[in-house]
Amino acid sequence: MTFAQALLEALESLNGNKMRSGLTVLGIVIGVAAVIAMLAVGNGAQESITGSISSIGTNLLFVFRGNRRGPPGPGGPPRSNNSNERPLTLGDANAIADAFAAPSVAMVAPVVQGNMLITFGGETTTAPISGVTPKYATVRNLALSEGEFINDEHQLGRMSVVVLGPDTADTIFGRHDGVLGETVRIEGQPFRVIGVLVAKGGGSFGSEDKNVYIPFATAKARLLKRGGRDDIDILLAQATSAETVTKAVDEISNILRQRHRTPLGSDDFTVLTQQDFLQTLQTITGVLTIFLGGIAGISLLVGGIGIMNIMLVSVTERTREIGLRKALGARKKDILLQFLTESSLLSLLGGFIGILFGWLIAFTVGRVAAAMGTTFIPIVGVDAIILSTSFSAAIGLFFGIYPASRAANLEPVEALRYE
Repeated sequence: MTFAQALLEALESLNGNKMRSGLTVLGIVIGVAAVIAMLAVGNGAQESITGSISSIGTNLLFVFRGNRRGPPGPGGPPRSNNSNERPLTLGDANAIADAFAAPSVAMVAPVVQGNMLITFGGETTTAPISGVTPKYATVRNLALSEGEFINDEHQLGRMSVVVLGPDTADTIFGRHDGVLGETVRIEGQPFRVIGVLVAKGGGSFGSEDKNVYIPFATAKARLLKRGGRDDIDILLAQATSAETVTKAVDEISNILRQRHRTPLGSDDFTVLTQQDFLQTLQTITGVLTIFLGGIAGISLLVGGIGIMNIMLVSVTERTREIGLRKALGARKKDILLQFLTESSLLSLLGGFIGILFGWLIAFTVGRVAAAMGTTFIPIVGVDAIILSTSFSAAIGLFFGIYPASRAANLEPVEALRYE
């Protein structure tokens, strides 16, 4: 028996039991569609996070107080492992900004931050407040949809002005345009709105569209007081270029070791780069994608068991037919090929239909995310298609071997006597 003959007979057999074949194929369709959709969502999430971080710039450095491990949390920098650490100060920031001490550092922006209550009229919300200097906008690559960012005049005069993220503006005003000159209250103190940021979506420390910025001097004097007059929460630095990031890290580390008098290997600070965040988050999203794909793969396994079950039923129903074929000269390998072809055909057909459904699910998820205002595009990769199709074919062969072997090993005389 040739493969073409086996394929033709398999099609005739499956066509003779349309409902049963369709239900069997459905198990594979669901499995393949789930794998495709899960991997697409995982890849899309990874691409979205990577793009969000990369948009800030590849030469941005974060300096945190304490020896920290892991990525930042949703509301700020990562947690410290030591409560007795020495804080970062404005003196540290000024030392790092010295072009002679750190020639690879182009700009430095100290930050104090905290969550505070913002009110306007009858609307109230809690948002992350950051006290920043004028250089912060350049370091973080911020853009404004209207108004201006904090300048030297605001800083030196300790003025009560505020720049709002678009989400916060929407929450308290019901819009994020035409709000310049309005007065909001932060912890009961009045602040005049001078600018609204362009929407950027998720960032290194969560959604940046909720952030609110006030002058650094104003924050230190009135809202975000720390243990020391010059203490800061985080220090942002911008390397002169992407190629000098490593040198900038070394220069910053050496300056802080000298100022804090800490020996090498016992740093009470942490310097992280965008690449550090990217590697950590890519690892996390990669593990999550594999986990989701593995869960979806279970449904493929269930579909394979369904194929084996149906093929066993088919062998039982066609026992007399198998006996007659063998009596007329069909060889063991012919019977084996016939049933393996049927099981493989079922799995491949389910695989192809599953690819279409998987793409449709991923496309729907992307549309729903867009409708909810989230920039998220699931990515259906060629590797996911090849993986799921190959796996479905392998499932068909694996779970078809036992029924096919059972059919091929039937004795002709016993098979002809079977009722």
